Amino acid sequence: MNKWKLILFVELYLEPSKNGLNRPKRVRGKGYKMVNMGEIFTYDRIRNPFMELVPMNELEKEKYNLKTGDLLFARQSLVAAGAGKCSIVLETPEITTFESHLIRVRLNPTKATPLFYYYYFTSPMGKANVQSLVMQVAAAGIRGSELAQLPVPFPSLPTQKKIAGILSAYDDLIENNTRRIKILEEMAQTLYHEWFVKFRFPGHEHTKMLDSELGLIPEGCEVRKLGDVAKVISGFAFKSKDFQDEGIPVIKIKNIRNGTVDISDIQCVDSSFLSLNSKYHIKRGDLLISLTGSHLTQPNSVVGRVDVYSQSKKVCLLNQRAGKIFITNPERCKISYLFYLLSSEDRRRSIALMASGAASQANISPTQVESLDLLIPGTEILNLFHQIISPIFEQISNLEIKNFNLRQTRDLFLPKLISGEIDVEHLEITTEDIAT
Repeated sequence: MNKWKLILFVELYLEPSKNGLNRPKRVRGKGYKMVNMGEIFTYDRIRNPFMELVPMNELEKEKYNLKTGDLLFARQSLVAAGAGKCSIVLETPEITTFESHLIRVRLNPTKATPLFYYYYFTSPMGKANVQSLVMQVAAAGIRGSELAQLPVPFPSLPTQKKIAGILSAYDDLIENNTRRIKILEEMAQTLYHEWFVKFRFPGHEHTKMLDSELGLIPEGCEVRKLGDVAKVISGFAFKSKDFQDEGIPVIKIKNIRNGTVDISDIQCVDSSFLSLNSKYHIKRGDLLISLTGSHLTQPNSVVGRVDVYSQSKKVCLLNQRAGKIFITNPERCKISYLFYLLSSEDRRRSIALMASGAASQANISPTQVESLDLLIPGTEILNLFHQIISPIFEQISNLEIKNFNLRQTRDLFLPKLISGEIDVEHLEITTEDIAT
């Protein structure tokens, strides 16, 4: 229960809230950056990512600009839970605006710490408060006038800053780890591309090129079916009634994000399901693939996505339509090589083109995946690639585990800090202390 007095959200405003600009697609492509709904649902904390460009005149630049600390709320969403979703602008190194489906709230810095209220609106308490406004018609929505009248907690400004400092320290560490993961992944992808797409591996200058089903390939390499070196199985067909909030986590296709298995939003089953065949168990280092998703004609196609499961202590089970790939011939193929091969753009396209079904529900079978033609490198080059990539794999895995633990800890503290259950008023807190 909140221990602080409540005031109307509008009492913290520096100026009235504002809906963004409406810019038709035909005029987009040049001008100034615009935060769209896509950015709101992709980034909780917005730090100048790549965005669409739109034209603005001088008056619009003054009225519809974004500043550091601005809160953005989604006015509408196709699902009720998305309406009112809150993000915060942390960096605006260049003139940036926002689209008409968003509400900008700019708080008075003498009364409010924007990060505190961002965390409030991302907490269960704040989300429930916003959801009380949601109107479900064709799309769920909220109005700026009603958002302004929401009662919100009003702790002292120093308390707001301390709570924001504690929570943002976790997010800063997560963002830093995520940047490191991206750099490591780019390093590994570049090495794979240089060696096995451009064929610039060590000693390539003295290697003959031979004809094959895949075109010219280096001598010592061969074209094999995936099924010659690995086996693909689909997960267990759990029933809807089996799922619950706690227990043994189950990996579904939604958790396979092309790079890492995201278990931040996951359903569970009773521990009795641990008696299932071990082939449905997932352990650290397992290679997973989504067997259902959308066709290439749909944005963000998910069929054929591959991930390596990185959690070492979390026992998980595999759901139907999510697949697991076992290496059956470790002398001729390694998980590290197969992961980068299957996650390459041309292989993902090949898998997606094999899929059948409606555009919104494309399917591919384990047998179809096993029928893929693969370039299998010579043993010496394969082992050298694995030797170089394995430490990178390990670093990425460890950073993902750290991020998972940081998110769990942050989410544990979030409602307790926002409600005042954890008292920080008399603590001497700095961001540096928390980060340590």
